[in-house]
Parts: sequence; C-alpha cells; structure tokens
Amino acid sequence: MSLCIIGCGNLDRGDDAAGLLVARRLRNLGFERTGAEIVEKNGDILGLIDCWPRYEQVVLVDTSAPNDEPGKIFVWNASVEPLPEDLFHCSSHALGVREAVELARTMNCLPQRLSIVCIEGKQFTIGAPLSPEVERAVELVCQLIQGVIYGSSQMLPKQNETVFFPADSRISA
Repeated sequence: MSLCIIGCGNLDRGDDAAGLLVARRLRNLGFERTGAEIVEKNGDILGLIDCWPRYEQVVLVDTSAPNDEPGKIFVWNASVEPLPEDLFHCSSHALGVREAVELARTMNCLPQRLSIVCIEGKQFTIGAPLSPEVERAVELVCQLIQGVIYGSSQMLPKQNETVFFPADSRISA
C-alpha cells in the first residue's frame, strides 16, 4: 500500500509547527526507508489535492485551534466524514486543511484512506516556542504513525467516529 505522511504548519508560529515537526522527526528516524513518502506543507494547501490521488493512504498531521486541552490528539477518518469546522484554524489565506479536504471530497479527489491527525495547540503567536504539551503530543503522534507504517495500527476509526487521545496519553511501542 502506498502511504504518504504530510505534516502541515508554520515553524515560526509556536504550536502551529507540530505537523512539520512530526514529519521531520519521522524523516530523521528513517521512516522513508519503509516506502512511505514524507512531505512538509507550510503553504499551498491546495497542492494537497494534487498529490493525494497518487496514494492509497494519506496521514495528514496539523494543529487545531485551542479549545480545552493543549496537546490532545484527535484522529478523523476523513474518507467517510466531513471534518469539524470549529477545531481547525484557517491559514492567513483563509484556506486551511479542512477546506482542502472538503474541496477534494466534492471533486472526488480524496485518497482511498485519509487520516487527519490533529494536535490541539495552545500558542500561535509569531516567534512563540512550542508548548510542552504539544511537544509531548508530537512524540505520541510519531508513535501512532509508526504503528501505521509497521502494520500494528490502521489509525482510521472504523466508522464515522472521532478518536482522541488525552494530552497525558502514553503509547507503548
């Protein structure tokens, strides 16, 4: 199965860097040797639509707007259900991951399996550091994706349900 892992975000905006840091961490751990492609997106969100059809499975990692628990991890099966509007903050161009997913759905351009992994952020100001809660979540998401790559996890919910991991979760490899 062809797999692409996409990390989205902005390294200069605090917790918004989480998706990019997951992609870089997986690349540094050598996960591309498994045949998975690892991509970083810090703009051109519409470019996602062009690359998705090349893969059977895509795991996209991004940061959500603050809600109640920084570092909480949500996983959606975007192949079967729309993404919630209230959790995804838009980019400065008012088009974010959620809008790209829903546009691709309308155009029948989604990959066969699309997992959206979202880490709830805390701080997004320019120059802010990564919060400790989000830093822990980045490592946890890397473990989740490792399970997908090595076959011990499908990552996708079975039906139209949202799976979440509290910020203090631990996953044993």
